[in-house]
Amino acid sequence: MPRFAANSLCECQAHLTAIVDEKHHVIEGTARRHGDRENAPAHSINPAQERFDIGWLCPFCGRNTLRSFHQDALHRLADVAGV
Repeated sequence: MPRFAANSLCECQAHLTAIVDEKHHVIEGTARRHGDRENAPAHSINPAQERFDIGWLCPFCGRNTLRSFHQDALHRLADVAGV
């Protein structure tokens, strides 16, 4: 199953990443800041569209961060076998 990465910065300068599947559903969300890595709850909004949104809850500052993405701008990661 192909996986893709969507990346953005939070206002607190944490690096937010969401790993999504080919249907743009979030599999995993993470945040990194000053060498620390934390889980960052994330979800996709309108994932069936070419342009869709991903929302994160930043574990470092508590902000809800919403960013828009186009499906062609996502970074493809290595394919993984379906479970």
